[in-house]
Amino acid sequence: MHSETRPTMSTYIKSGRLSWSAIFLAFVLYISFSGCTCEARVHKGKGGGVVRTKGTSFVLDGSPFLFNGFNAYWMMNVASDPSERYKVTQVLQDAADAGLSVCRTWAFEDGTDGKALQISPGVYDERVFQGLDFVVAQARKYGLKLILSFVNNYKDFGGRPQYVEWARSSGVQLKSDDDFYTNPVVKGYYKNHVERVITRVNTITKIPYKDDNTIMAWELINEPRCQLDYSGRMVNAWVQEMATFVKSLDKHHLLEIGMEGFYGDTMPERKQINPGYQVGTDFISNNLIREIDFTTIHAYPDQWFSGQTENSQMAFMQRWMSSHYDDSRNVLKKPLVIAEFGKSSKDSDYNINIRNAYMNAVYRNIYMEARSGGTVGGGLVWQLMADGMGSYGDGYEIILSESPSTDRLISQQSHAMTTLSQSLRTGAQNVPVNQAREIESDQGTGDHPLVAPDRHANHAHTRKGSRNAGP
Repeated sequence: MHSETRPTMSTYIKSGRLSWSAIFLAFVLYISFSGCTCEARVHKGKGGGVVRTKGTSFVLDGSPFLFNGFNAYWMMNVASDPSERYKVTQVLQDAADAGLSVCRTWAFEDGTDGKALQISPGVYDERVFQGLDFVVAQARKYGLKLILSFVNNYKDFGGRPQYVEWARSSGVQLKSDDDFYTNPVVKGYYKNHVERVITRVNTITKIPYKDDNTIMAWELINEPRCQLDYSGRMVNAWVQEMATFVKSLDKHHLLEIGMEGFYGDTMPERKQINPGYQVGTDFISNNLIREIDFTTIHAYPDQWFSGQTENSQMAFMQRWMSSHYDDSRNVLKKPLVIAEFGKSSKDSDYNINIRNAYMNAVYRNIYMEARSGGTVGGGLVWQLMADGMGSYGDGYEIILSESPSTDRLISQQSHAMTTLSQSLRTGAQNVPVNQAREIESDQGTGDHPLVAPDRHANHAHTRKGSRNAGP
């Protein structure tokens, strides 16, 4: 906060040296000056001020912030072509109309692809960066908050493998992609990219990213994994170093890791919650790092338990969410976001009713946990897309204009979370009973209603990469 003391109107009036016309002119200039300086300092968009955390809750402009959101990883990539930007606008407008208020998307694409943001270490395609500028500017226009991820764990869009390959090409001896977490050269590449994104000045809004309240949070890496050390300690050291680095550049925004939620060695009894294996992360120790502001989990029981019934998959989902709710609230004492969940259309017996019922159950779980004073802030469904984007589809895509029933479901959850935020803002201890009944009626009550035959998923490898869920 700037500490310089500005003269007040009373200073001028008490001096007795001004006529009333001069006083009026001074008043106008004073108000204009004050307004300009405040805007330059705060940079509030349509979506309000900066999102912060208070204990295990999110707050926005000093009030509780509960949200419904979505993923749209493809936005910068599509927006790099000005003739395709209408697709970004369409999805953001449709999302805002459905009451969605948070969008998670990529601030990376690494490699020699024609739409790569970072072509080689430190070398960027300005055209693609301007695509990201457009995404941020449009999110600001429609009042949405963004979570921006810095790098992928997988080879899709470059990711860790590309960083390691760049270092090898420069003569660095590396054994595996897991050297991403320990090699000084590779870590230097990553830090350079982080700094370039955070300090970027938007060519459309003219606001530096680090000062733009459109951005809710930074994400260190999408779904970190490490085969060299399943305990989570190697990833933990990397998270500590990079989280400290991010905060040295930007103390304004929140920071999260990008984790799926797998447990490691810190609480061995929790490993039984994992879907049968570990991935080299530790939900507890990784998120205990002071610079990490909130926790995340991803959930794909249709992938992790593809041969089991819908009821079995949902039973796992309930345990997965409940366990992480408890640990975020009681151990980590930080808010939790269900940062990815969805249902794939590539299952042989898929239909939209199954998807809607699954989303219903997840939404109801989020809502009821938040309503009971829990630590969950909201959920981000994977993923929204526009018409004519088949190459970006992975089976989980939702086109709101083509799925009115899913659109209604999403809108109901958005309304429920907004109403709950308002109730908390006014100091109500509980949402009115009729509101709870409305949500429970819309979203099902008691046991999860899905009953379906066993099925075996056959999901293709996606550009996003997160569906490579096996060990």
